[in-house]
Amino acid sequence: GIGGGFQYGLQVSIINSPAEYIKSFIRETWLKRYGSSPSEDMITLMWAFVVSIYSIGGLLGSLSAGYLSVRFGRKKAMLFANTPALLSATLMGLSRLCGSFEMIIAGRLFSGVCGGLALNIHFMYAGECAPRKIRGLIAVTASTAIAVGKFVGFALGLREVLGVAALWPILMAANALPALVQLLTLPFFPDSPRYLLIDKKDKEGCI
Repeated sequence: GIGGGFQYGLQVSIINSPAEYIKSFIRETWLKRYGSSPSEDMITLMWAFVVSIYSIGGLLGSLSAGYLSVRFGRKKAMLFANTPALLSATLMGLSRLCGSFEMIIAGRLFSGVCGGLALNIHFMYAGECAPRKIRGLIAVTASTAIAVGKFVGFALGLREVLGVAALWPILMAANALPALVQLLTLPFFPDSPRYLLIDKKDKEGCI
């Protein structure tokens, strides 16, 4: 769940806290680049891109989840989902240093791809690996991970934590940590028995 539903929940909630700081950053960057202040409509448009591009990334991730999970297996596909997560964290974390609000937009797109991939594969992988007696309980872990991710996102966004003007790039790059945790732990997990039997024709591995 740490790299599945958690990533989705985190990215959905984490964007709320630094809203005003990101808008100010867009305004300052625009002024330095073009020598004039952008209109409020332009600021609103850029902010709308930052927020909504996540959904477009999520759609792209969701559309590719089926292919990747069959082509490479549930576990490898879940590991692959951490690549756009780390890329998005790098882009958003370095955006202020590089003076580019476009990096935030690109980072949100990649984090959306991660969310779309991870959430869909989480359901498949957990459901297929769970013993029959507790399959329902394991399926609920996706919803639990989303809720925990949202809570962590809100908690990190508090002014006492990372929700201040100096630290918002670190807040936006927080999704790198769960991605790294999963990259270090998931390789020790088994692959899905259903994938091994139906897609790989590996009956012994499935058993």
